Amino acid sequence: MERTAVVGTRNIDSLIKKERMQEEKLKKAYVAAENANKAKTEFLNNMSHDIRTPMNVILGYNHLMKSQLTESKQLDYQKKIEQSGKLLLAIINNVLDMARIESGKIKVDENYERVGEVVDEIISTFSSEAEEKEIHLSGSMKVTHRNILCDGTKIREIYVNLVSNAMKYTPRGGNVTITVEELPCEKEGYIKVKSEIKDTGIGMSKEYLPTLFEPFSREQNTTTRRIGGTGLGMPIVKKMVDLMGGSIEVASELGKGTVFTFTLMHKIADRKFYSQKTEAAETSEMGKNLSGKHVLLAEDNDLNAEIAVTVLEETGIVIERVEDGIQCVNRVAQMSPGTYDLILMDIQMPNMDGYQAAQCIRHLDDKMKAEIPIIAMTANAFAEDRKKAFDAGMNGHIAKPIDMEKLGAAILSVLKKQESLQNGKNNSMNANRLRS
Repeated sequence: MERTAVVGTRNIDSLIKKERMQEEKLKKAYVAAENANKAKTEFLNNMSHDIRTPMNVILGYNHLMKSQLTESKQLDYQKKIEQSGKLLLAIINNVLDMARIESGKIKVDENYERVGEVVDEIISTFSSEAEEKEIHLSGSMKVTHRNILCDGTKIREIYVNLVSNAMKYTPRGGNVTITVEELPCEKEGYIKVKSEIKDTGIGMSKEYLPTLFEPFSREQNTTTRRIGGTGLGMPIVKKMVDLMGGSIEVASELGKGTVFTFTLMHKIADRKFYSQKTEAAETSEMGKNLSGKHVLLAEDNDLNAEIAVTVLEETGIVIERVEDGIQCVNRVAQMSPGTYDLILMDIQMPNMDGYQAAQCIRHLDDKMKAEIPIIAMTANAFAEDRKKAFDAGMNGHIAKPIDMEKLGAAILSVLKKQESLQNGKNNSMNANRLRS
């Protein structure tokens, strides 16, 4: 009996030792996976920045060139460069988005939206292409609850991918229709919205449909027809719909067209969001003119700086440029308070990056200088980059390649908020003086 007990104890010790070794292996595997994931994220961030920077230059100079051209043939060349540049940018975004989805770095970010406004934007975006191809692009909506909370960026990307595909595969004279309909929802305080994108295009075979949402999947007839693409648009759409807890279906027949239907559930927004939206609209209306505003641009890339300076000066903005974060902080510290209305800050700069520069400015002794509005204008375009910018004390974030309308709107919005904040402080100080 004693021998049996000794053997049993040894067996238990052996099992405990094996379990500990297994735990140690699991811990090492977890650390290795975490390190690999971190390396992948850093690679994606660097890749995004490195690709977007030259794309900003290509699209930026192409935009500047447009106003200088007069001959129809030159304008035609310019237009084709612009179209190809935008297509390349869309492909780059798809590749990066797919990689980020696979790494689990994309999250749902809900904000206030009005159902239907996204569709209006999409129709407006594709209207010139539709006109050129003589495609009838239309939309209709049957929705009772218009005010919702949703991830508008991802929903826009879903629409862009589906509508661009419909436009791509629909021949001249065809139809592309967007239909939005509210469905009954069992969850109180929520609505279901069904969106349908229907085209009269080339369609897809029954054999291909099961593989439609697989990465890099493309039907042979699209290749032989010389229709470009990466085969990532549909997988991204599926991943984003899944991420938001929705569903997507497709019906198609060769030679007869395709219908994509996706359904998402959204929380109904309460009145506080309506007032925020109204205030934003008023801001847009009240500050249409940027002329005379003084802006400090922190940008190390000479080509990007030239594009930004040229385009902003066309709006009447008075702009000065510095080449890194240290120069930016020093310039603000040395100049009189109120010299600059706003700073446009690149992120990846030598000597001191944009995040550090923003934090240094926020800690200046002079309160007026410390509170100057700062907008990140950067090729670091992901959601966490936006969060980093706000965490560093910035007031806005614009991704490169720069859309000048969006940049102008962002500047106006930030300046208006700053003005409202300053007026509030002045009123409070005046009230305190009256009391004393």
